[in-house]
Amino acid sequence: MITIEFIVIILCLLVGTRFGGMGLGLISGVGLFVLTFVFGLEPGKPPVDVMLTILAVIGCAATLQTAGGLNVMMQFAEKLLRRHPQHITLLAPFTTWTLTFLCGTGHVVYTMFPIIADIALKKHIRPERPMAVASIASQMAITASPVSVAVVSLVSIIGAHYGVGQAWGILEILAVSVPASLFGVLIAALWSLRRGKDLADDPAFQARLSDPKQRDYIYGASETLMDQRFPREAYWSTWIFFTGILVVVVLGALPALRPAFEVKGALKPLSMNLVIQMMMLIAGAVMLVACKVNASAISSGAVFKAGMVAIFSVFGVAWMSDTFFQAHLEGLKTALQGVVQSHPWTYALVLFLVSKLVNSQAAALTAVAPMGLMLGVEPKMLVAFFPASYGYFILPTYPSDLACIGFDRSGTTRIGKFILNHSFILPGLIGVSCACAASYTLVRLFF
Repeated sequence: MITIEFIVIILCLLVGTRFGGMGLGLISGVGLFVLTFVFGLEPGKPPVDVMLTILAVIGCAATLQTAGGLNVMMQFAEKLLRRHPQHITLLAPFTTWTLTFLCGTGHVVYTMFPIIADIALKKHIRPERPMAVASIASQMAITASPVSVAVVSLVSIIGAHYGVGQAWGILEILAVSVPASLFGVLIAALWSLRRGKDLADDPAFQARLSDPKQRDYIYGASETLMDQRFPREAYWSTWIFFTGILVVVVLGALPALRPAFEVKGALKPLSMNLVIQMMMLIAGAVMLVACKVNASAISSGAVFKAGMVAIFSVFGVAWMSDTFFQAHLEGLKTALQGVVQSHPWTYALVLFLVSKLVNSQAAALTAVAPMGLMLGVEPKMLVAFFPASYGYFILPTYPSDLACIGFDRSGTTRIGKFILNHSFILPGLIGVSCACAASYTLVRLFF
């Protein structure tokens, strides 16, 4: 029966990915219904804390976008890239990594893709080289961002299991995940420098150029933010957003600054989930008032729409997965406890595969990390294999990857004939595996 139930989950995930994030959330509801009404499993708990944190972060980021602050950051990034176009393959991934690191979500980098493609084409660099690794880097930065839901979820999961102040806090996690993530991006970018054929030697690209219409499309109008001028309120919104992030980091690093409340007879600091929710709401409110933001326009922006799709996806998938795991937790513990304790890398493998099934690092952690702790995995191993929560590049179905393909007018960033041989698979595997190796080494050496 466990096998049949698991097949139901896999089928729902496979079908859902064909319809994007909204489809994944909706069809996961079908799987939840089957598990409950057909197999008699008690429904699990939807990840409400994770969803509310995503909502708060997306609301703040969407307000930043409406205020023009996101364009300010994008323009600064574009200036850097256009100042050194010959190094686009190295600079592009670190640019998208930084934007995600600052904003906590990879959905803010879509504007950079056409700019990266334009710079690469003008320098006769194969656009696949910088674009694919830039898309990968934008998602790898989620494990390094102090305001990402994945980081907060890991802090909350470890804290709930061992008690606040008795385990890894946000500062310790970032001390490992930031350098590890950057190392993985660097190695993936270095590998990308020589990937694929040069444009002059690529027969498929040259065949497109033989068609005048295709040539005009490929080398058409440039995408740029360079000539745009922004009001001072746009710059204010950027600094307000950065201040909110700084406060989150400080409160995470110093639990004594957070109010404490009695929980089961013991005083515990306010959880970081709630701290992030509060600070993101406050930062958004200050931007709304001080930067003269049109409140009705916030919900129509690309960041807000992408974020709401992500929330719905996490809602359905994580609820369905939790129903299955909670129903069979004791059996799974009996079968897997010895293996996971003696071979912690098996936890990383499960986390990696589940992240592909749920298309979310936070949802994968919410589903797998608590089970890992119950099976005896040490908290430091959860941190060591934190980068493995990014595995949804295996199939090119994630919005950032699809957007990257769509913005590459040259057609070099693509999905291959056999689906798995797409532009993101190798930089993704290189980046994640190197990041895991680096974080594992850091944990072993210093903690």
